[in-house]
Amino acid sequence: MIYEKIFASYPSAGTSFSTLPELCAALLDEQKSSWPLLHEGWNALKSSTTREIVCKGFSVRVQYNPKRIISTGAKLDEQSIRGRECFLCSKNLPEEQKGILYEEKFLILGNPIPIFQQHFTVAYIEHMTQAFNPFVDDFLTLTAALSPALTLFYNGPRCGASAPDHMHFQACSSGVIPIERDIMDISKRLPLRTVNGVTFSTIEDYGRGVILIESNDLKNCAHMIRQLENIMQEPGNDPEEPMMNILGLYQDRKWSIVVFPRRKHRPSVYFKNERVVISPAAVDMGGFIITPIEKDYRGIEANLIESIYLEVGVSTDIIKKYIEKI
Repeated sequence: MIYEKIFASYPSAGTSFSTLPELCAALLDEQKSSWPLLHEGWNALKSSTTREIVCKGFSVRVQYNPKRIISTGAKLDEQSIRGRECFLCSKNLPEEQKGILYEEKFLILGNPIPIFQQHFTVAYIEHMTQAFNPFVDDFLTLTAALSPALTLFYNGPRCGASAPDHMHFQACSSGVIPIERDIMDISKRLPLRTVNGVTFSTIEDYGRGVILIESNDLKNCAHMIRQLENIMQEPGNDPEEPMMNILGLYQDRKWSIVVFPRRKHRPSVYFKNERVVISPAAVDMGGFIITPIEKDYRGIEANLIESIYLEVGVSTDIIKKYIEKI
């Protein structure tokens, strides 16, 4: 079934495109012309609006994107997930949807409800629950293959993923999420440790805890990420992975992996009568906040953003304790 959905394979000697980002751009162009739903989604993105809000120690960009209510408002309880067909399984994809088969393991698909000018879903070809640990090496190699045009990210099953029942990453245009800019500002960094050539640091006064992992060695980097994940897993928790969002960048032969440990899925304002429909995922934790409701976009202010980050994220003190155990 999956082979009926292949626009191209990567790597492949049969393609005229030398890089994966070039092939992704070609896929997007083709899908805009052949798949009405994706064409409509990209046209809707053109009319989305964005504004910047300055908070204490950081700034964010807020996007008004009505079509994202499908993801932001998704019901993620077990009964709701069981009651629907998995929309990332190849057998359930729309007839017009095609993808890039990457390393015979993932299908890279154009996202029909995009946040960015380039926005892709990277779905594992088999149906399995969202889980980062088995795919750390794939995340790193794919991050490198997509650079410098695209940034890869991962949402944990209780951290913004609208399809927690199907393993997937996402990729978007590089340089748009504020955290990508902020980690390059050395003056904001607080170095924590270096172990086996892998450096750990954080950003001070950032409103939510963040871990930056940097390395030019794939094997050591993958090992340290798995070790960190084990440390973050609280004793006595269910077998699910620790709550987290992850972004991957690759530049000058070095990986920069950003980890946002979490303690809550959705903030309390999401459930109030006068609720604010913000369900933070990796992009939001990175400083690009999506609001599908116009009143939220118009009314959101710095103090609310700061309180949401404090509520769903962890403190810098907790970050330091994690890294001390590495």
